[in-house]
Amino acid sequence: MTDQALDRSVVVGVIGAGAMGAGIAQIAAQAGHRVRLFDNRMGAADQAQAKIATTLAALAAKGKLAPADAEAAAARIVPVHALGDFVSAGLVIEAIVEDLDVKRRLLRELEVVVAPGAILATNTSSLSITALAAGLKRPGRVVGMHFFNPAPVLPLVEVVSGIATDAQVAAVVHATAAAWGKVPVHATSTPGFIVNRCARPFYAEALRLLAERAADPATLDALMREAGGFRMGPFELMDLIGHDVNFAVTKGVWEACFHDPRFTPSVHQQELVNAVFLGRKSGRGFYDYQGA
Repeated sequence: MTDQALDRSVVVGVIGAGAMGAGIAQIAAQAGHRVRLFDNRMGAADQAQAKIATTLAALAAKGKLAPADAEAAAARIVPVHALGDFVSAGLVIEAIVEDLDVKRRLLRELEVVVAPGAILATNTSSLSITALAAGLKRPGRVVGMHFFNPAPVLPLVEVVSGIATDAQVAAVVHATAAAWGKVPVHATSTPGFIVNRCARPFYAEALRLLAERAADPATLDALMREAGGFRMGPFELMDLIGHDVNFAVTKGVWEACFHDPRFTPSVHQQELVNAVFLGRKSGRGFYDYQGA
């Protein structure tokens, strides 16, 4: 293995066909890789592939992508229905639920399927790469490759190294992300990495103001957009990300920082998760999207 980007002939596996997984699959396919897309929900990978094809066709219709390129990229994405179908993959990126135990089980299953030189990447937002790799036969090939939602649009990718991550593996992933048109940055496996560590106060302070009834979400969002210069306010952004994901990351950073009060999770957000008011993806969060 060198520190060069993976050749386009390398098959890329993506596990998880939700918004993040589908976005990553689209990026890799547009970069010229054959992509194998898997999800343990029946039909989810097929639905995601169809949606990606529609998205690419729409980009072509707007003149942002050549029609032939859109069709070729869509054709490179093949839904698969078992982890064994990743046997030929040189890079596998998991984008499943943000749960340490679930992700560790997946990585253990994967390592007996893929070739010894294959890279196992995780799109985790904040879980310890060191902990995810612990117990694997080859922990050095596990690395964080954290994209941001929506993955095809936002340029940043955090390339996160745990204690056992091979420096060359991180270098290859960094170079590959750059070849895919992204802006990769190296990070170490600390709570929240770079972005989510910095972002916690953005959400936490807004949630505290809401809890104190200083203002409603719409007013606080307007203040951040119009006075703070942010493209989206904190409540709009949490609705976009999904409260299940956002709350899990906040809780994970809080626990990893030994319950530092600056990162205390919000009871209000926990209640949204309990009610399955997850934001845009469920039709309701801080705002109502059912008529949108």
